[in-house]
Amino acid sequence: MALTQFREILLKSRPAGAPGVENFEMASAPAKAPAEGEVQVRNLWMSVDPYMRGRMYDRPSYVPPFELGKALQGGAIGEVVESHADGFKPGDLVESMFGWREGFTGPASALTKLPQTGAAPQAFLGVLGMPGLTAYAGLLEIGKPKAGETVFVSGAAGAVGSLVCQIAKIKSCTVVGTAGSDDKCAWLRAAGVDQAVNYRTAEKQSGLLAAMRAATPNGIDIYFDNVGGEHLEVALEIARPFARFVECGMISRYNDETPPPGPSNLIYIVGKSLKIQGFIVMQFAGLREQFHKDMGQWMREGRIRSEETIHDGIASAPKAFADLFSGGNTGKMLVKLV
Repeated sequence: MALTQFREILLKSRPAGAPGVENFEMASAPAKAPAEGEVQVRNLWMSVDPYMRGRMYDRPSYVPPFELGKALQGGAIGEVVESHADGFKPGDLVESMFGWREGFTGPASALTKLPQTGAAPQAFLGVLGMPGLTAYAGLLEIGKPKAGETVFVSGAAGAVGSLVCQIAKIKSCTVVGTAGSDDKCAWLRAAGVDQAVNYRTAEKQSGLLAAMRAATPNGIDIYFDNVGGEHLEVALEIARPFARFVECGMISRYNDETPPPGPSNLIYIVGKSLKIQGFIVMQFAGLREQFHKDMGQWMREGRIRSEETIHDGIASAPKAFADLFSGGNTGKMLVKLV
């Protein structure tokens, strides 16, 4: 049945520091009938991701900033309810960037029909979606792991980090990950990670550097960075010569209101001949087909475990997003809309 209206989440104000539910508001919008070449979609799942914090600043970036008073955008999986576009029919499951709303009418060209893989639809927002491709491309194309090497992953229990850890194990590497709770560390060990370090506990005891030196007595060959800050500084200390640094994200800095001091030990980049490269997942869109093939096979073989943290209902989306910055998720953070 065609929709007549839907609810959506607007950006009410730009966060100063950590985002909170007060920065968002919910509104209702009419659902217009699709014109030629358009479809109407009822969203089933939506994603919240750390990169969205950068779009809440009014500044140039690789994607435009969110507008105040307008619905936000993000990854979503939905079901077509009405179509005036070739190739789409009611009941089709589609992926779009029209998240943060219960439904929408939009051009068919902005939708991707989900492939028939047998995976749960929400997997295309996580292990088979943007986080999975980020982990796959960043580790394999930039990190280039070799059997026997040691890989250090910060934010290892998150949507991207947890998959980096498991892909590195598939590539016969030793994997050390950091996470912010004992429960997350236990989950990482159950997923095959060789050493899981609770960075919050380490900071209260001998310090993160001492804990990481104990966990990696021979140093590291690859650092996959999701956190930045002290983690990056520690990685520079324990890096072996010719180590590769895959700079995916720096969530510890996303809410800073003033520029923090940079790592004090950047001189190691020269002395250790380190390779440090940042990336945006869109740069590796051409790998999507191979990624789906490889990841699908690893999932069928039971070599990849995916974890989800689920909030229910559109009204829960602001809290789900805010929880990303306080360690409130293990694996992929999702909002179930239906």
